[in-house]
Amino acid sequence: MAKVFCVVNQKGGVGKTTTCTNLAAALSLKGKRVLLIDLDPQGNATTGSGVDKRSLEQSVYQLILGEASFDDVVVRSKEKGLYDVLPANRDLAGAEVELVDMDERDYRLRHALEPQLKNYDVVLIDCSPSISLLTINALCCAHGVIIPMQCEYYAMEGLTDLVDTVKMVYQGKNPDLTAIGLLRVMFDARISLQQEVSEQLKEHFGNRVFNTIIPRNVRMAEAPSYGKPGVLYDPSSKGAKAYKAFATEILSKLK
Repeated sequence: MAKVFCVVNQKGGVGKTTTCTNLAAALSLKGKRVLLIDLDPQGNATTGSGVDKRSLEQSVYQLILGEASFDDVVVRSKEKGLYDVLPANRDLAGAEVELVDMDERDYRLRHALEPQLKNYDVVLIDCSPSISLLTINALCCAHGVIIPMQCEYYAMEGLTDLVDTVKMVYQGKNPDLTAIGLLRVMFDARISLQQEVSEQLKEHFGNRVFNTIIPRNVRMAEAPSYGKPGVLYDPSSKGAKAYKAFATEILSKLK
């Protein structure tokens, strides 16, 4: 049975999609059956997996609304066919409005996903940079939360609110949501401020901070324009090696 992780942070530009696509590819390279769910209307995880979001006939939008089945929507990532994708495009933005009046609106994704969990080892959900109904849907079907964050003071400001939201969902909607992990990304060891914030995170959150640190890396930024994760675009880059190490750390926590 798959373990479901949502990658979430209400701050934009912190590497959520980069983390999702690279972790999906890295886990697949280790022989795991992986499903990546793009729950962001921007559809960047879809594009970063080599899927053309403009040509989609069905997307995760139709799946959540009950207008399409899982098999209608799921596609294979284009680079070596490593993992499955539930793709997204701008249509998904409309789900926020349409979900409001629906029965069990917070559990639409969970109900669609549950019958498929036996077919995967890990499911990763790329969330939009907001605490929206879509994000709540992701949290309601997840076992764990990965919070990518830069080691900067502004990044820390919203962290408490995000952790409180996760706790609220755990207490009121999803008792299976038991794990929260902070992933330090875009890290530059030459900047003393980032080192200071990194140490503060370790002091305050202890073992909830992943040991792996993702360095700032140009090759990771280039990869999406080629429709592939960085671990496949340049496997020898520092960023690729870091995400492979992160995949190993995630798997060690699942044992």
